[in-house]
Amino acid sequence: MQNYPHHYKVNAEAQPEGSVHLQGEGLPAMISAPPTEFGGPGDQWSPETLLVASVADCFVLSFRAIARASKLEWTSLNCEVVGTLERDNKQPKFTEFTVTAALSVPPETNEDRAHRLLQKAEETCLITNSLSSRVQLNASVKSS
Repeated sequence: MQNYPHHYKVNAEAQPEGSVHLQGEGLPAMISAPPTEFGGPGDQWSPETLLVASVADCFVLSFRAIARASKLEWTSLNCEVVGTLERDNKQPKFTEFTVTAALSVPPETNEDRAHRLLQKAEETCLITNSLSSRVQLNASVKSS
């Protein structure tokens, strides 16, 4: 890992109408648009869905690193995140992210330990730690 601070640069380009073109150095370009709730087409990633995806992705990657460091064997992790957008002091704001994580582990795995590592992933996720919203974790561990 590189020393801090880290810098992440993205370029967004748009015309008066239509999609926003997003690009980061060395990354595939993406197109975004407002979600249907804000009058958009609903068939493209939006800033709102990208933020919720960032929470899910960060949780999974955090868990992967923690499980590796803790030598926990696992077979799969499904993470669903629901972001709740509300008006807060007349401004729209994400007030809560509900993270539902379903972890599959080998039969001999200590399920309590696996739950603790899922909780640690939620606590150390840099994306949710950077937001002021509440985070609710609903985690389950199942032997496969």
